[in-house]
Amino acid sequence: MAEITAAMVKALRERTGLPMMDCKKALQETGGDEQQAVDWLRKQGIKTKETRIGRETSAGRVAVYADHAKGVGTMIELMCESAPVANSPEFVAFANDLAKQLAVGPGAKTAEELLAQPSLSKPGMTFAEQKDDMFNRIREVFNLGRILRFDAPCGAYAHHDGSLGALVEVSGGTAEAAKDVAMHVAAAKPAVVSKQDLDPAAVDKERAILTEAARSEGKPENIIAKMIEGRLKNFFAEQVLLEQPFVKDDKQTVGKIADAAKMKVVRFVRWELGKETGQS
Repeated sequence: MAEITAAMVKALRERTGLPMMDCKKALQETGGDEQQAVDWLRKQGIKTKETRIGRETSAGRVAVYADHAKGVGTMIELMCESAPVANSPEFVAFANDLAKQLAVGPGAKTAEELLAQPSLSKPGMTFAEQKDDMFNRIREVFNLGRILRFDAPCGAYAHHDGSLGALVEVSGGTAEAAKDVAMHVAAAKPAVVSKQDLDPAAVDKERAILTEAARSEGKPENIIAKMIEGRLKNFFAEQVLLEQPFVKDDKQTVGKIADAAKMKVVRFVRWELGKETGQS
């Protein structure tokens, strides 16, 4: 058997990022051949991964990418087992690369299709191989969940901790204005873009509730209708994006901000990590 020197172990550790003892064992099992040792470690990682399938991946982050000028925007959800890993520089970079590849690459309809594409930061590897390599070193399960791409001018925003994100399709305007609206969507949780998008039955129900409340207050019938329309503004401000006070300037609505930028908001999708999609 070839002698396994400290230098050989160190070189393999620097190449793989795995613990010294794992690297030493791999070299011993492969007669000191570094490439075979790398392959051996990967196989051992696959075996370990199989024992961890089904573990809860409740941490992670939402990542976004948008190029307003080129007319594309994306959002992905990458899950892992713990918050420290989700906030690690390597995990953040991996999530951001996936979002960028979904935009600049050929696109993908499924997570598997995206993972099969070449990694942006690891030449010669696919994203799936990069993910497996990370598992080998970190020993946490990673799952690529939802992926989304809009082939249109977009604004995108993800909270700094990756807990939520929003993708907004627009027509006209600027990249900055589109991103501002995406930030607002992430913060304010609108249900629809405009009043016309609301379910008429829901509006009628709200109007009936407000009317009954006004009558119980003893308001005269001849002024109730005007009162109701005024009170409905609060309902619209809760539900409708364009009617909401803008988060960066609550003296203006999002609609006014969009008009000033000569921009039309077409649709939006808002994700909270691990929760159902909100969209319009």
